[in-house]
Amino acid sequence: MTLTRRGFLSASAGLAAVPALCAGAFAASAPRQADIVVIGAGAAGIAAARRIMAANRKVIVVEATGQVGGRCLTDSATFDVPFDRGARWLHNPETNPVTRLARMAGLDVSPVPLGQKIRIGRRFARAGETEEFLAALVRANRAIDDASRGKTDVRTDVSCASVMPRDLGDWAGTTEFTLGANATGKDLRDISVIDKARAQERNAAVACRQGLGVVIAKLAEQVPVAFSTPASRISWNGRDVTVETPGGNIAARAAIITVSSNVLTAGGIKFTPELPKRQLDAAAKLSLGSYDRIVLQLSGNPLGLARDDVLIEQSSSTRTALLLANMAGSSLCSIDVAGSFGRDLAAQGEAAMIAFAVEWLTRMFGSEAAAAVKKSSATRWNAAPFVQGAMSAAVPGGQGSRKILTEPIGCLFLAGEATHETLWGRVDGAWESGELAAEAALRKIGALRVGEPEPAPSRAPKRRRAAPIRSALPGPRIN
Repeated sequence: MTLTRRGFLSASAGLAAVPALCAGAFAASAPRQADIVVIGAGAAGIAAARRIMAANRKVIVVEATGQVGGRCLTDSATFDVPFDRGARWLHNPETNPVTRLARMAGLDVSPVPLGQKIRIGRRFARAGETEEFLAALVRANRAIDDASRGKTDVRTDVSCASVMPRDLGDWAGTTEFTLGANATGKDLRDISVIDKARAQERNAAVACRQGLGVVIAKLAEQVPVAFSTPASRISWNGRDVTVETPGGNIAARAAIITVSSNVLTAGGIKFTPELPKRQLDAAAKLSLGSYDRIVLQLSGNPLGLARDDVLIEQSSSTRTALLLANMAGSSLCSIDVAGSFGRDLAAQGEAAMIAFAVEWLTRMFGSEAAAAVKKSSATRWNAAPFVQGAMSAAVPGGQGSRKILTEPIGCLFLAGEATHETLWGRVDGAWESGELAAEAALRKIGALRVGEPEPAPSRAPKRRRAAPIRSALPGPRIN
């Protein structure tokens, strides 16, 4: 049966490394001085650096790893075709700045031709069963929206799990996986209803043929990036900042820090003086969920699925996965695992992850699936030391933490998807946060002329409407 992206796909494929290619970044040695130093060469860091360069100010980006992209990484080495180990789609392309920039850069960006299916045991769901699932999704979304309505005090916030309808029957586990782990990397019990309801709806999705990681690397071509240069200590006050790295110290008038919320709270980067407790507590309430991909190369299309078909199963628990088959017309299939189950599985190592993926496919499609596996690979984002997870999701009572992270700290400014109130967990949210942080830092150092327009405000939150079920060919869909 066919579902639209607003169904179970509206939640999938947020930000979520490790062999990848860095396409054309401008490698630079770390200078001794800059107007602004940016920590991290992910989407937020590159966006910030580009804005600073547009203001004709000296910037250097220090990146702990050997490539641009952060959680946007395209692997072109493991298989004979590229695939994204982290974020793979851009949503809302009409308003997404990264989509526009990718097209201007000459990259091949096109709508994702998704067919969406549900499996019940060894068969596909019938029309009536699909409609039951869609109705369960509508009711669950409505319950979350209703619970968040009128809540302006985070002290009245509750978990999404606590407001879920209790009579979803056989679709309870699948609904929880779709709205929780698959959407945010966390189980519903660990997600704020306010945060979930304020997230902007993900409508159409587009993909880049070369890979989303290549998009960020392409946009970084003119940005000076010091690779394999982790920041070990940041000394700051209200006037200037010094960033200590293995290549030496960098003195600047301001710093933009784009590391993940988990990295910020882990203590790997020391601050003198320490960051205020207000910001550290806020980052802790926006910890990263777990979202990983297990990619199998299958010969002969043993699953009988079409290009970019997406499949979930009716499951009694969140010990399940999402399948993206025949990615971009290749023989690669991605089995995505997330939430607490995905975290526990990834902690067991790549071999255990691949074994689960093969067993999961075999249970639904038979032994032919296992026999067709020619090559495999798995991401383990939680174990990546300079990322430590997938995407941020606020715990109950934590939604207000996103705004707190945007507050200036002397001459320090935080950016990244976790700082965006409505586009968290998305590449465009990270990008916009980097631009806004750059504007704030430029104003701090007096680099913008008096009377220059203020930066555009973040998009107003779009409430996620309870989607009606509409008839469509060949079956019902959420629209």
